[in-house]
Amino acid sequence: MSWISNFVLPKIRAVVTAKKDLPDNLWTKCPQCGQLLFHRDLEATFHVCGSCGHHLLLPPDKRLAMMFDDGLSQTIELPKTVIDPLRFRDRKRYADRLKEAQAAANGRDALVVAHGTIGGHATVAAVFDFGFMGGSMGIAVGEGLLAAARLAVLQEAALIVVPSSGGARMQEGILSLMQMPRTTLAVEMVKAGRLPYLVLLADPTTGGVSASFAMLGDITLAEPGAVIGFAGARVIEETIREKLPEDFQRAEYLLEHGMVDLVVHRRDLRDTLVRLIGLLRRRGNLSADILRLPTRHELGMP
Repeated sequence: MSWISNFVLPKIRAVVTAKKDLPDNLWTKCPQCGQLLFHRDLEATFHVCGSCGHHLLLPPDKRLAMMFDDGLSQTIELPKTVIDPLRFRDRKRYADRLKEAQAAANGRDALVVAHGTIGGHATVAAVFDFGFMGGSMGIAVGEGLLAAARLAVLQEAALIVVPSSGGARMQEGILSLMQMPRTTLAVEMVKAGRLPYLVLLADPTTGGVSASFAMLGDITLAEPGAVIGFAGARVIEETIREKLPEDFQRAEYLLEHGMVDLVVHRRDLRDTLVRLIGLLRRRGNLSADILRLPTRHELGMP
């Protein structure tokens, strides 16, 4: 009996209870409909649910690969900024939160800047990472957007910004709010150079981000179902004491009310960007002729 209990049973138990060496991220649950989505299916659909069409969060590297020609782009190193300027602390020190978030994001902050070509046109893209402290905008993000604008001007390239953010980073206080005018100035640098500036509003785009550079695009795109606004719907309802429409602050609602130019599915995004950048480039090249008033002779008048 001891041979069975000491040798045979442990062997059987080990075979039955042994864990298979499988990754734990093969399946993702759609936050909209609850459908389990296999990772290969998600990759094939650009992280869009095949059941309900919900656009899931997309990591910056995958978004960059989706937009640029042949999926190739070159990320740039962003300027180093002061860490924890206010020595902020709640349940945990802000400096410790930053270290943890940066360790998970390979040392970067909530913004990734890359350059390459889209449809053969030189393009700089600044993409937010919502997984990094909710994509909040602090000093590092402001410096990153300024770096992206300077690079676009230097390369005479289009600038595309893809915000996905909860707004200003509360741990940096007024210094975070100061990034709103700074990023607006970054946009003006690009427009002063007569270069295309496009914004793709991803879910969610709120707070100080939506109140600054995110609403200044030459053309403003949005992903289907994206939440876009400044304050949350619940806060607005409690303030005005009225029931808001069910689709309030959704991309489709903003399109109907003129705040967004296009709502674009991810499968159509690259082709849309190629077309728009081409049109805006052509507009920039022909702008002098467009603004010039035609002569009487050109109008067929004596």
